[in-house]
Amino acid sequence: MSSLGENVGNHRRQLGWSQLQLAQSADLSLGVVRKVEQGGNPQVETIYLLARALGTTTSSLFATEVPEPLPTIAGDGPKLSELRRALMPPVGLREVFAEFDHAPALSGIQRDIDDSHSLYHADRYDSVAKRIPGILRDAEAAVTLAETDGDHRKATVVRASALLLTGKYLTQVRRYDMAYHSLSRGINDAREAGEQHIAATGVVGMGWLLLRQDRFDEAERLAMTTAEEIEPRISTATPGELALWGELLQRVASAAVRNNRPDVAKEARRMTATAASALGVEHVNFREHWTTFGPVTAEVKAIEDLSLVGDARGVLRRADDGVVGRTALKRFGRPSANNWDRHRLDVARAHVLLGSHQDGMEELSTIRRSSPEWLKHQPMARYVMEDILRNRKRTPTQDMREMADHLGVPG
Repeated sequence: MSSLGENVGNHRRQLGWSQLQLAQSADLSLGVVRKVEQGGNPQVETIYLLARALGTTTSSLFATEVPEPLPTIAGDGPKLSELRRALMPPVGLREVFAEFDHAPALSGIQRDIDDSHSLYHADRYDSVAKRIPGILRDAEAAVTLAETDGDHRKATVVRASALLLTGKYLTQVRRYDMAYHSLSRGINDAREAGEQHIAATGVVGMGWLLLRQDRFDEAERLAMTTAEEIEPRISTATPGELALWGELLQRVASAAVRNNRPDVAKEARRMTATAASALGVEHVNFREHWTTFGPVTAEVKAIEDLSLVGDARGVLRRADDGVVGRTALKRFGRPSANNWDRHRLDVARAHVLLGSHQDGMEELSTIRRSSPEWLKHQPMARYVMEDILRNRKRTPTQDMREMADHLGVPG
């Protein structure tokens, strides 16, 4: 089995390049290329730059060797044990049904799901984690105790929505295997109930999970196939249909740009802009699509592409202009907190890459004030903070020390 370093070295030698030539072509230091080929663990952005220089996809460079054991994540266990029991009960030789006293009202379960979506987007992850087990148990009871085929179908649809909410939360907190289990069950429930739109919403979540796992080829194919199947007629489409189609196209673009497939990414971004323009404003309805979508969301994701390819000046040129400008936001509406915070994190990274460490620090501080829990789960925030501390000539300020502590970055 080949490692990342071996893959990079093999591609480099096929071109007849030295390590210095690869470094120059990728706009990286010679030391970074040497470290990668010697078995280092670079950021995905670095692998992308190497793939672009080598004229191959990012996926082709990823290691296929057995990974090193990962340390246990602090707090991963008791905090999620109840959720695990509700989501993944034991399986034996015989089917064992939990004993339910009564079938909860579907309207009440759906209301709990809606409330939990609101908590999630308010950055209250602990509250979401506490509510999900009860929602899952109630949804399971409703399906198990349904007396007619019609009631069973309705209960299955609600359980699908509960599972997709669970997958969203678990992907956000990076419990990927649990998230996959939840999303795949939710998609299958929706398919079984004949609810293609809900199933496609789950595919948006599955695409996000695959991106988080660097499975770019699969994310692109899945999202593109699904987008083609549900493509609406622009002139008659509902806002929910346009938003869902746009979200799938965003997954295509995000996967393609990370996989060094710029032509595919460009076309997907163009189609995303078409869906966003047809909406005209930011739209959100968690029963109809994954998250907020509209012109602002489409633009911040296009700016994210610039960040990924290392175009820091391009990020800053567009960061506060057009539909993402302060005045325009009042007209078009704000994207989801997660997407907006990710956008500002891209801005922070751009400032730091260009040597404006104080500006980068101010962006991090602004995000922390609005979304402290979200920020803790962002590896890019840690990379930015590490760069600030590494390149700062003076003693770190109190704000910097507090930020480093919040992100778990050694001071």
